[in-house]
Amino acid sequence: MTALETQVDSAAEAPAGRLGGGFLPYLAGKVGGALISLGMVILLGFFAFRLLPGDPVAKIARERPMSADQIAQLRHEYGLDKPFLAQFWDYIVNVFTGNFGTSYVYKMPVSDLIAQYFWPTILLTGTSAVLAIVLGLWLGQKSAWARGSWFDKIASGSSLVLWSVPTFWLALLLLMLFGGILHWFPTGGMVTANLAPWSGAWLISIVAHLVLPVITLTAVVYAQYLMVMRASLLEEMSADYLTTARAKGLTEDEVRTKHAVPNALLPTVTIVFMHIGGLIAGAVTVEAVFSWPGLGKLTFEAIHGPDLPLLQGTFVVFSAIIIVMNLIADLVYRQLDPRIRRA
Repeated sequence: MTALETQVDSAAEAPAGRLGGGFLPYLAGKVGGALISLGMVILLGFFAFRLLPGDPVAKIARERPMSADQIAQLRHEYGLDKPFLAQFWDYIVNVFTGNFGTSYVYKMPVSDLIAQYFWPTILLTGTSAVLAIVLGLWLGQKSAWARGSWFDKIASGSSLVLWSVPTFWLALLLLMLFGGILHWFPTGGMVTANLAPWSGAWLISIVAHLVLPVITLTAVVYAQYLMVMRASLLEEMSADYLTTARAKGLTEDEVRTKHAVPNALLPTVTIVFMHIGGLIAGAVTVEAVFSWPGLGKLTFEAIHGPDLPLLQGTFVVFSAIIIVMNLIADLVYRQLDPRIRRA
């Protein structure tokens, strides 16, 4: 037996879990790549916002009369009178110690602001993500299995329209129609003022304020899931293993749910996790339109400053969430697809 034949036989007899070199090297590579990406984001967070037009101290000086000494004192307080490299070093040290500095506008630590506005964003985007995933995957597999039917034409056609609609335009349209004309839902904020926290009226008020922004985010995102799921399932429908399943006497519902859909989910999983991270970052427009008190609205207000510490903090947080979601997507995809484990 030749050496090549011996290697082939050894590979064939090796356990599936060892063919790809193990999970730990794969995990180390992905985590290392994520850390490198995060490092690049941290660097970009400093240099990018220094290129924004406008001087925060000059803007503050225009809003209220200030002497030259007061302006100089304010620059010193913000650390803007330091050399560029000294400002960069302070920024790096602060980021790695969890200190993003003090907001120019809110006059409080950026870390505290992010912690305060983080959970409203999670509530909004989490609700939207769950609805988008359930609707997109369910309608996508129904549409593919009934390809060419009236249901498929309506589902795929409406999804293409929603996918192409700008998020801010859809948000403004819903705001004017259901908030301004019909007065069905509140037009801004998260909860009606002067309600006792965790009371029934307080919870109902939060749900009512959630409806329009959740519909906006869900409509745009679920359309992408539907089209990806539909395309993936259409590729699986001509596979030989489905013909074999039908020959064994399985019904069409069993063939779809037990064989076709699980395989079609593989490419969809990555899209879902990538869009969960992007959904949180993409909430900036929706939160600004509906005045939802989350990180998106906080970022929108920081741009007008420009509030450099707040912009840097929210940018790093948004980017870190996207990087973590992409890392999770890689790990989940590896567990779902044995071909990657053996690669």
